[in-house]
Amino acid sequence: MPRLQADADATRWVPVTDSLGFKGRRHRKAAIGMLLAQVTGAAGASGSALTTGTPGSPAKPATGFAAWAMSQAVPFLMRRANGRVLVWVWKADPELLVVMAQVQEATPQLRAARASMPMEYDDTETFRGTYLGNGEKLVMPLPPDGRTPPFATYTWDTGTHFVSVTAVCSDRERFGTVMGPLDELARGIRVVDDLALGESANVLRIEP
Repeated sequence: MPRLQADADATRWVPVTDSLGFKGRRHRKAAIGMLLAQVTGAAGASGSALTTGTPGSPAKPATGFAAWAMSQAVPFLMRRANGRVLVWVWKADPELLVVMAQVQEATPQLRAARASMPMEYDDTETFRGTYLGNGEKLVMPLPPDGRTPPFATYTWDTGTHFVSVTAVCSDRERFGTVMGPLDELARGIRVVDDLALGESANVLRIEP
């Protein structure tokens, strides 16, 4: 399975992926809380909700405690993902912005799910990555559902995999001020494959 790498500017971004223990828990909690909020809003827009209760019980929005609990487990889950997921938060204000990059196999089911997304997700523009070539960029500063925080997504289809970068911001008024650094981070995402010795004689790697 391919892995992701990125040269994130250490003066702007704090990596959450490899943070363990007490030192990184503030950044993990901020990142997961914002991702939960974004998922909750998106689910609410489609008539469902992300809940912390049991199946069949009344829907309850994800809480700060849920974010804290997940923040304790996520570093280990990310390590098991072995580079397929990378997460950062905005260094100057971890509560403001979280970015998650992931690579997924382009299964027929995933392609069908992408094709059936709401019409507002079709309003994309071409975005060129330094290593991945041309992809798509979608910016939603004012999502239709007021409960959904502003977000931006960057997507590349390599043929066998989807590489996506999702950024969620907690402040609509400040969202535009971070788009430049977001573009820079997304542009530097690249895919790394492992090639065993003796199996790469006929493989030629070129830049996009």
